[in-house]
Amino acid sequence: MTRIVPKDDGPEVRRVTSIGLAANLLLMIFKFVVGVVGHSQALVADAIHSASDLVSDVAVIVGSKFWNAPPDSSHQHGHRRIETLISIAIGLAVIAVGVFLAYESATALFNGEESHPEVSVAVAAAVSLLVKELLFRYTRGQGKKLRSLALEANAQHQRSDALSSAPVLVAVLLALAFPECGFFDSLGALVVSFFIMHSGYEITRPGIHQVADGAPSEEVCERLQKIALAVPGVMSVHRFRARIIGSDLEVTLHIVVDPKLSLLAAHDLSELVERRLIDSGENVIDALVHIDPYSKAREEQAT
Repeated sequence: MTRIVPKDDGPEVRRVTSIGLAANLLLMIFKFVVGVVGHSQALVADAIHSASDLVSDVAVIVGSKFWNAPPDSSHQHGHRRIETLISIAIGLAVIAVGVFLAYESATALFNGEESHPEVSVAVAAAVSLLVKELLFRYTRGQGKKLRSLALEANAQHQRSDALSSAPVLVAVLLALAFPECGFFDSLGALVVSFFIMHSGYEITRPGIHQVADGAPSEEVCERLQKIALAVPGVMSVHRFRARIIGSDLEVTLHIVVDPKLSLLAAHDLSELVERRLIDSGENVIDALVHIDPYSKAREEQAT
């Protein structure tokens, strides 16, 4: 069996995340101060959301030092599951923030609390929307490039922060246009909380799929099977299985070969199939190929 050690993407992941951490810290302080001074519950809620971004940034930076550790006697398949667990933790943290903000804003609406935000709040919300959208696009692009689940989860968290600034902006503009309606700001904070909870769900879902030994998409599985079938000497492929581990894939499959092949030739053929799968560009780091000699009865049973 051919196995390669996955590339250590830790330094690049930490560099990208550190940029986001610095931006989130500045945005959090900016929105919190403007929200308090400008009398906006919605913007303060948005600032708390940015604070949760800081937590996820730190989790990714620290976690990347662990999930890139090489296999050892206790973790013979490596430590990539740590990346999956961190992405789930980020999602659950986002959901918790959303629930807290929903409770706070709903309580304010129920008690008839009014707030009258100033123009500076609208400016802060617009700035946050622009900065977070740019940060999302950058982090997502780097996450796809590195095939990092944690980076992509963090990017999705940043997108939720960008989206949450939109209802804040709308609510503040309505509050400015209709000052007699003091509930718009609290209503905006409530809308923000639902955006946040939905984002947490979207972050958590793929991580849970992986923990349950989820397979990659059908398209990826079909491409890998075609790669194995294209190797000269492979007559057919069956019992193909793949599972996601962090950003990587483990694959097992059976290939059918000419029964007249020598043991050495069949072994070399399996090694070639493994190498082709690992070099496929699909982040396959472990490929186990079982050899089946061709027989009509076995082929009929396999199909």
